[in-house]
Amino acid sequence: MCGIAGIVQPGRDPGELRETAARMAALLAHRGPDGSGVLADGPAALAHRRLTVIDPATGAQPMTDPTGRYHVVFNGEIYNYRELRERLRAEGLAFATASDTEVILNAYARHGSACLDLLDGMFAFAVWDGREKTLFAARDRLGKKPFYYHHGGGLFAFASELEALRAAVPGLSLDSASVAAFLCRKCVPCPATIYAGAAKLPPGCCLTWRAGEPRVRPYWTPPEPGEAPADPEAAGERLRELLGAAVRKRLVSDVPLGAFLSGGLDSTVVAALMAREPGERVRTFSVGFEEPSYDETPFALAAADFAGTRHSVRVLDAASCAGMVREVAAGFDEPLADPSIVPTSMLSAFAREEVTVALSGDGADELFGGYEHLPACVWAGRLALGGAPVLAALRGLEALLPVSRGYVSPRHVLDRFRQAVAAPEERRLPRLLMAFAPEALEHVLLQPPGPDHDPLGAVEPGPGSTLDRALRHYLTRYLPDSILTKVDRCSMRHGLEVRSPFLDTAVVEFAARLPASFKMPGARRKRFMKQALGRWMPPVVRRRGKRGFLMPVAGWLAGSLGDLLRGQASPERLRRQGLFRPEALERLLREHESGSVDRREELWTFLVLQLWLESRGF
Repeated sequence: MCGIAGIVQPGRDPGELRETAARMAALLAHRGPDGSGVLADGPAALAHRRLTVIDPATGAQPMTDPTGRYHVVFNGEIYNYRELRERLRAEGLAFATASDTEVILNAYARHGSACLDLLDGMFAFAVWDGREKTLFAARDRLGKKPFYYHHGGGLFAFASELEALRAAVPGLSLDSASVAAFLCRKCVPCPATIYAGAAKLPPGCCLTWRAGEPRVRPYWTPPEPGEAPADPEAAGERLRELLGAAVRKRLVSDVPLGAFLSGGLDSTVVAALMAREPGERVRTFSVGFEEPSYDETPFALAAADFAGTRHSVRVLDAASCAGMVREVAAGFDEPLADPSIVPTSMLSAFAREEVTVALSGDGADELFGGYEHLPACVWAGRLALGGAPVLAALRGLEALLPVSRGYVSPRHVLDRFRQAVAAPEERRLPRLLMAFAPEALEHVLLQPPGPDHDPLGAVEPGPGSTLDRALRHYLTRYLPDSILTKVDRCSMRHGLEVRSPFLDTAVVEFAARLPASFKMPGARRKRFMKQALGRWMPPVVRRRGKRGFLMPVAGWLAGSLGDLLRGQASPERLRRQGLFRPEALERLLREHESGSVDRREELWTFLVLQLWLESRGF
């Protein structure tokens, strides 16, 4: 697990290329605190920062094959590297190291881009072919590892994070369309980035740079849902086999290893499966909150006791979290408004005190239907058939509900649901997930997006039911754009590698083929998963509902974060910045502070963006 960077610029001095690549790598030192390397070859230079997990002695990068033709930089883990190494040896290739990096290098040397069909893992890598003067790069199937790039003016550059890319392309400017999309979606959707002139390589895609031009193409997409299995028990047994194998693969490490344990279904199953394997007692970690409605530590302790792990807990208070908001928000290479960025960052730092690798339960919600918005989409579609009378009734009920700063604010929830009922089917899930409504941007931004730009986005059409399409949206959009970005940046900021067994390719492909009607009969969330994996959950965990890993952000915005928020929304700052209408932000602040309207979504998203912009001099 590492940071990678590179630059290709024909006609430029090799020494300058090497210096640029070294500067890029220096900005990725947090991703790889254990070593660094730079290589220049013709018009290309590659750079690497290393977090040592596999083969500490001989796995340094950039790595070159014995012929001197191919050079690779790689970020991630290949879980089937041992089996693949034996296959390549049988094909006549020699190995000088015990690393998965050399497996990628030799697999590409022998099979070219078809090597991607052989790789099982999480990865972003680039291979420079010095003879053909081509660069080949790829990102894993679900986008667990990042890959940013820039192309223009005879320059091609790439990096694991945008800040490193800016060292090679210092003129990158803010992209107004991405700012608008962020305000609605709370993240910058792939393939765009917050900067004009920079892009993300989409998940499951590869890129070939040749003769000055990059070409991007997909090499994998999730399978479409098929028929429901005739034998549910056999399907459950198959899931147990696949997930057990996925956990075992992810226990290969030459450094200390543990797990995140929130007390939810997903992390509990992962911890229990880890504990079944031979070896020392599993170390698990969780963070909790002093605010009772947000604290999950009792469930985490019950799960740890059930699995028999050695559990460690750290309780967070409002003051310590509020003090971390500026640092964490600014630490992301582009803004991300998931409120759990702060506790996830603190959990990563906490776990890194004892381990270098941690397993997580990420992906189960997207595969098996854990989000409360999924049944809400179904009900919104049913109520939409009632037309205007139903919308009027919902609006009347909304006025009767209380505004709360707790985990759930009833009026806020019904407001989002009513908007979903009024929206066309493909917009319902985005409406439920949004921060700012797209029409609100007309009043908030000085230069709102034009009619040719869709800042909110839509669920793509496809086979199956509304739930099938919503699950695919979660898997292919929300997961890589938000969840995996959060986990990668928070963990790698502290030099921690996170592995996700539920996102094993075999598990994903098995789950994606199951129709939503089978996984969520009657729109009951995670029904199949609970039945199949319930033996690895204590009853208190199995019975509980889904809880997000969130902060008490609504209360903090009106309390401990109030001064910070007011400072970022001051009319003087906003007029100087030239992005927002000061009077619009003042209205949002008054509504939230008075308790008349819950504006947690909009104000938290605004605050994260402002803190990020401030850290970059905007």
